[in-house]
Amino acid sequence: MSFPTAPDAMTVAWLGGVLGQSGRLKAFSAAKVGTGQMCDSYRLALEWEDDVAAPASVIAKCPSHDEASRNIAKLTGTYVKEVSWYRELAAGSGVAAPHCYHAEIAGDEVDFILILADLSPARQGDQLAGLGLAGLLPCIEAAAGLHALLWNDPRLDTLIWLMRDNGDLVRALFPQLYTGFRERYADRLEPAILDLGARIVERLDAYLSRQAAARTIIHGDLRIDNILFAPGGDRCWLVDWQTLGRGSGATDLAYLVGTSIADPFERAAADRPAFDHWVAALRARSLEPDVAALWDDYRVGALSGYFMAVFASMSVERTVRGDEMFALMAERPARQALALGSLDLL
Repeated sequence: MSFPTAPDAMTVAWLGGVLGQSGRLKAFSAAKVGTGQMCDSYRLALEWEDDVAAPASVIAKCPSHDEASRNIAKLTGTYVKEVSWYRELAAGSGVAAPHCYHAEIAGDEVDFILILADLSPARQGDQLAGLGLAGLLPCIEAAAGLHALLWNDPRLDTLIWLMRDNGDLVRALFPQLYTGFRERYADRLEPAILDLGARIVERLDAYLSRQAAARTIIHGDLRIDNILFAPGGDRCWLVDWQTLGRGSGATDLAYLVGTSIADPFERAAADRPAFDHWVAALRARSLEPDVAALWDDYRVGALSGYFMAVFASMSVERTVRGDEMFALMAERPARQALALGSLDLL
């Protein structure tokens, strides 16, 4: 291979070169960061020659050390999507995302490397703790910036990596993954939460074939674990672009609200204000969204958090934190979907 896929395979010469400072990097060290289960991420502390104006550290994102995670990444095009996002769309898009210094992926669609700006002292959101509506407002603004990028844009049908359809794979796998999920979480989740999955299985074709009110590029896993917050929380950056796709931006928003707000009463009171804030942010970007139709998209989109919890929990490396995170990712959006009558729209 012509490029490294982990810090221990990198050389000073290679790293200095991709950062545009050939021969000026003296040394670097690596430390694991993040809680992602589809990839491994490291902070690289950089030691430069004295007169070099260059970052003190960067983030290296690499394939997961876990074989199951790598296999599902290959099946779903996960790594291809993230590398392609940084190569083809991120720069100059205005979307709140890290600057990318270097992006490469091999023909096997598994071996890849990303060198990204280190946004420290920004901190990753905590999925387990959750976040209320006030804390989510910068995230909603960032989401609107992403959704406005390709709102009903013909380019949605020209970006091959974005068009990748995993519908047949999901139809084949989700029912059996749900069976395993129900067994794993039988003692953790209430029967009504578990039963929602069975009802999704019954309506799986309708869910997967439903047409969005307005098509755009969507993040697909827009939760606070995948968002970096500036100190004070008034600014944020979206990360982990592995689940990009085409669909309704309202689905991203419902997923964000449903997976983030821990208290079900607070969340129920936040659904419409969050949606209205998102609509206003789209209008501020010169779009005129169909509010009623997008509200239906939001209601159906509430199912997406539960859907992701089932699919991801049974496909990636199992960890203690991961088990609880996926339980909450099912529980919170399930309550949201039940309150919004999401299945009634299928």
